Amino acid sequence: MAGMRFRRPKSLSGLLLIGFALVAVPLLVAVVNATIQMRQLAQQSEEQVRHGVETTRHTQALFQGVTTLERTARLYQVLGDEKLKAVFARHRAEFDANLAALERVQADPATRQVISGVRADSDGLATSVEQSAAPSPALALAIDEFARTHDDVAVLGQRAGNEIDARLEALQVAAAETRRRLYWQAAALVPGTALIMLVFVSVLARPIREIDQAISELGRGTFSRAIEVHGPSDLERLGRQLEWLRSRLLDLAQEKNRFLRHMSHELKTPLANIREGTELLVEGAVGPLDPNQREIANILRENGIKLQRLIENLLFFSAWQAKAVGLELSRFPLRQLVRSVVGAQQLTLVANRVKLDVQLQDVEVTADRGKLRLILDNLLSNAVKFTPRDGTIYIHALTSGGQLIIDVADTGPGIPAEERAQVFEAFYTGKTGQAGKLKGTGIGLSVVMEFVLAHGGSIELVDGVLPGAHFRVRLPTLPAATATSGPTSEAAA
Repeated sequence: MAGMRFRRPKSLSGLLLIGFALVAVPLLVAVVNATIQMRQLAQQSEEQVRHGVETTRHTQALFQGVTTLERTARLYQVLGDEKLKAVFARHRAEFDANLAALERVQADPATRQVISGVRADSDGLATSVEQSAAPSPALALAIDEFARTHDDVAVLGQRAGNEIDARLEALQVAAAETRRRLYWQAAALVPGTALIMLVFVSVLARPIREIDQAISELGRGTFSRAIEVHGPSDLERLGRQLEWLRSRLLDLAQEKNRFLRHMSHELKTPLANIREGTELLVEGAVGPLDPNQREIANILRENGIKLQRLIENLLFFSAWQAKAVGLELSRFPLRQLVRSVVGAQQLTLVANRVKLDVQLQDVEVTADRGKLRLILDNLLSNAVKFTPRDGTIYIHALTSGGQLIIDVADTGPGIPAEERAQVFEAFYTGKTGQAGKLKGTGIGLSVVMEFVLAHGGSIELVDGVLPGAHFRVRLPTLPAATATSGPTSEAAA
C-alpha cells in the first residue's frame, strides 16, 4: 500500500543506524542459528556417548552374568550344596536386570528381538537348574546349554556395537550437513552484506562527492556555480552552509574587484598628468636641461612607467576576475615584441648594470599581443627586481612540438621551496628582498598566470637549467618561419 512505503531516514545518524541494523541483524540471526544447530549437535553427541557407554556396560555385564551363572551351576553340580541355588538365583536376578536395562536403551527391533530370545533361553536354563537335583544328568544337560546362551549374548553384543556404529555414522552425516548448511549461510551473508554496504556507500558517496567538489571550487576561487547537496539532512545542511560561504566569498570578491577598478581609474588620471609633465621636461619643452636635471627627469619618467604598469596590472587583474577580458588574437613576430619589452626596461637595466642574454627563434606567433607583452613585461620586471648588480637575465624562446616555449630566468637568489606554491597567488609579494626601490603589488605573476591560461598554455618553475628563478611559459602556436642559422643572441649591458 502507498501509505506503508518505506521512508529513508532524513539524518545521517539515522541512515547509519539503519545500515548498521541491516548488516548486524542478518549476522546476529546467523550466529543464533549456528548456536542452535551446534547445541543440537552437542546434545546428539552427548546422547550418543551416553547410549554407547550404557550399551557397552550392560553388554559386558551380560557376558559376565552368563559366565557367573554357568560357574555357579557347575559348582552346584559338583558340590550339591543347596545354598548355591540361592546364589544362582541372585546372579540370575542381576542378569535379568542388565538384560532389561539393555532392552530399554535399544531402539532397533531386531536387537530387541534378540534380547527377548536371550531372556527366554536364560529363563529356561534357570528353571532347569533350579528344579534339578545335584548331581544329575538333567542338570548336566542344562549346564551344556549355557554355551548357546553365550553365543546369543555375543550376537547381542555385536548387534549393539553395530547400532552404536550406525548412530555414530548418522551423527557424522548430521554434523557434515550442519557444517554445509552453515557454510552456505555464511556464503550468502558475505555478498548480501557487501551489497548492503555498497548501497549505503553509494547513497552517502554522492553528497560527500558534491561537498568535496564544492570545497575544491571554493579553494580554487570559483564562485560561479551554486552549491547543492542532496542526501541526508545533516549533509544538506552542510551544503547550505557552503552555499552561504560561496555567496559571501563572491560578494567579497566583487567588492574587491570594484575597489581595484575604482582606485586604478582614480590613480590613472593624476599619473597621466605626471607622465605628460615628465615627457615635456625630458623633451626640453620648458627649456634645456643640464645633465643632472635630465637624469632626475629620466628617473621620474622611468618610475612613472613602472607605476603605470602596476596600475595596468591592477586593471587587468580586476577585469579578469570580473570575466570581462577576452583574447584579441593576431599574428606578429615574437622578436619585435621582445625587443619592445626590453626597450621599456632599458633604463633600469643600465642603472643596475644588469646584462641580458636573449636567444630567440625568428618565429611569428598567433596570440593576444597586448597580453603576451604584459606576460613578458611582468616576467622581465620580476627578474629585474631580484637580479643583483652586475647579474644576468636570460630570455630564451623556441618552438617545439607545436608549442612556443619561453624561458625567463635570472641570477638572483631564486624562489624558496616553501614559497613556490604561492608565487602565482594575487597580492603575494614573498619574503625575498628586491633589488628595486619600488615594491610591487604582488599581482604581476598572478596576471601572468591568468593570461597564460587564457591562451591555453601553462607556466612552471624549472630547476637545474638556469640559475636563480627560472620561469618557463608554454603557449600553443605554429611558427611561420624558423631561421636556418638557429637562435640569435643579443646582449644588453
